[in-house]
Amino acid sequence: MLKVGLWLGLFTPFSLPAATKPRRIRPQIDDRLVHAFGDQKGNIIKPEDIKLDASPLLAYPKDVPGNIIRDRNRLNMVLVMRLKPGSVSKLVEKHKVEALIVYSAVCTHTGCNVEGWNNEKQHMICPCHGSEFNPANGASVVLGPAPKPLAILPVKIENHEIIVSGKFTRKVGFQQKQ
Repeated sequence: MLKVGLWLGLFTPFSLPAATKPRRIRPQIDDRLVHAFGDQKGNIIKPEDIKLDASPLLAYPKDVPGNIIRDRNRLNMVLVMRLKPGSVSKLVEKHKVEALIVYSAVCTHTGCNVEGWNNEKQHMICPCHGSEFNPANGASVVLGPAPKPLAILPVKIENHEIIVSGKFTRKVGFQQKQ
């Protein structure tokens, strides 16, 4: 009887894993990208919404059939941008689609949101400690304490929608040193 009670205790509403909470699970194949903030919040991003060499657009993945925006896990926030053709590294060339590339918005230093943009250098900036990332070179670190590039989220474009087509290329966020 004790074994059954312990087993049932593992499945209480208070101990459900994140995978059973659709707004918390990681981006899934066929999720659409939607605006994270502003007057377009929750609306599907169209490729034409992303301007060439402009600051990245903050987005979340959305399960369209279930009408679920995966915004309850901060590791799901992404940066969507359009880069000048011919100006990118082989890594970016491999993952871009119609000059669009999608990066994790979570800094690899301490996990802050990479929300800043240096228009002159065309670099993404983490406001917490000043790390800068070069989006044309796979979000490589060009300045600051961040130890690794940002993860890339593979996408495809169908019917004027940006659709998740795979898992992040690396672990998202930072890892504590032990």
